Amino acid sequence: MRTETITAFAKRFGLSRATLLYYDRIGLLKPSGVSAAGYRLYGDREADRMERIDTYRKAGLPLRAIRDILDNEGPDTLEAALRQRLAALNGELERVRAQQRLVVRLLGRDGGRSRCRGIDVKQWVAMLEEAGVDEAGRLRWHQAFERDAPAAHQEFLESLGLDKPQIDDIRHRSRTGS
Repeated sequence: MRTETITAFAKRFGLSRATLLYYDRIGLLKPSGVSAAGYRLYGDREADRMERIDTYRKAGLPLRAIRDILDNEGPDTLEAALRQRLAALNGELERVRAQQRLVVRLLGRDGGRSRCRGIDVKQWVAMLEEAGVDEAGRLRWHQAFERDAPAAHQEFLESLGLDKPQIDDIRHRSRTGS
């Protein structure tokens, strides 16, 4: 089994020594032992755990949740933490979208859209018609989009520069088929 000092282990994972000391203090990552000279040592098992910690940190999970996941090892613990994180991310995205809509409104109807939007609704409809998709086909497309990915459908409609009543109308028609 290969062992490393805290300094080498920290360097390997792109962390500071202080971070590893903190992880030890909160019970997230304990060293495998201590050398005769008093240095903390980390082995393969700790490296595996650190890789998982790193993955969960990149997903934005808090350290307390990561510790619970790693210590309890149950799939339910991981799934619950990931679902909670996903809900938080969705909330953050909604807040950012609301800010984006406000900034666009503050810039004026035309001012922001030309800079933050790609294709508007008229261009999109023209391309679909050119491809042979009539109004009934567009409705079927919206119905499938709404059914399979409602949040992405909302985002797509916003990206076209539609206002809330227009988006609400399209999504309603998509759900009801009218």
